[in-house]
Amino acid sequence: MFKFALGALVSLLFALASSSAGAAHGAAHGASVQKKHGLKRVKAGARQQSVRVVAESGERRVKRVIVVRGKRRVVYQRVTSVVIAAKPTMGDLAGLNLTRDPLDLKSSVALVLDQSNSEVLFEKNANVALPIASITKMMTGLVVVEARQDMDEMLTITDEDVDRAKFSSSRLKVGSELTRANMLHIALMSSENRAASALGRNYPGGLPAFVDAMNAKARTLGMADTRYVDSNGLSKQNVASARDLAKLAIAAFRQPLLRQFSTDPKAIVEASGHPMQFGNTNHLVANPGWDIGLQKTGFINEAGRCLLMQAVIEGRAVIMVFLDSKGKQSRTADAGRMRKWLEALKPAGMSLPGG
Repeated sequence: MFKFALGALVSLLFALASSSAGAAHGAAHGASVQKKHGLKRVKAGARQQSVRVVAESGERRVKRVIVVRGKRRVVYQRVTSVVIAAKPTMGDLAGLNLTRDPLDLKSSVALVLDQSNSEVLFEKNANVALPIASITKMMTGLVVVEARQDMDEMLTITDEDVDRAKFSSSRLKVGSELTRANMLHIALMSSENRAASALGRNYPGGLPAFVDAMNAKARTLGMADTRYVDSNGLSKQNVASARDLAKLAIAAFRQPLLRQFSTDPKAIVEASGHPMQFGNTNHLVANPGWDIGLQKTGFINEAGRCLLMQAVIEGRAVIMVFLDSKGKQSRTADAGRMRKWLEALKPAGMSLPGG
């Protein structure tokens, strides 16, 4: 019995010594790692810990440096990565993503035409109606401007403007008051959904009458494949073809206010007397290498990334439309590919791919 107790005591002392040495080494290493990577230390009662995700041999592990009863210990925990496949867009379901083109565009739909004579320079699935997301807001702006509503009138964000379908975020709180001009500005520049909703709601007859006016304007412009059900583009039922959107861009370009508001890189607007800074959802407008006169971006899961843009390239004013683009920056990257292709075209006798 005595031998058994003595053996247990020796084993315990040996374990404590090893733990102390390991803790000292872990403390020194942990301090070095923390200094190098600027880790934050979080107190939790009698315990402090620093967390760092490390990748070794292709697996992810979380490194924790903890202090228990005055002793530091380094613990690694495996992190299981769950990859969630992206939901297919309406374009994917229609098989448009299988269409190949000479420029290897990441957009399932593309159209480029000469603004002066509507000559088609490039097209790919341009007659297919797809969800257009926040490109909807360009029609919203056109209806507001042509209705000649008072731009200085104060509009209020209400609970009706809150998105309860897709739960999109907004910096405008319920009760925020902005002029109609500021609502239109951030709706076009920053794709502010609540602002676009408020614009439609404050039209004579309310939102239903505003949506009717949007669809009526589309018919007037010859946009046969277009349908609107809201003023912000959150519904997948807002659909149009690229050819229709090119007609919208040509009409909207005639309105100086839409050109200005959609292409401002950033702006400060007053919301309930407080200044708020907003930026443009299209980073190309701040690029000095681009001459952009009108633009609108869009995104919902069903639509993919979308872009409507007027630009001057090699002295030629063109309208560009990209729908159902894959990847966060793919729509602007496609615009860059198209620009290089247009710059390389010969002015006469050129052979153009039809897409």
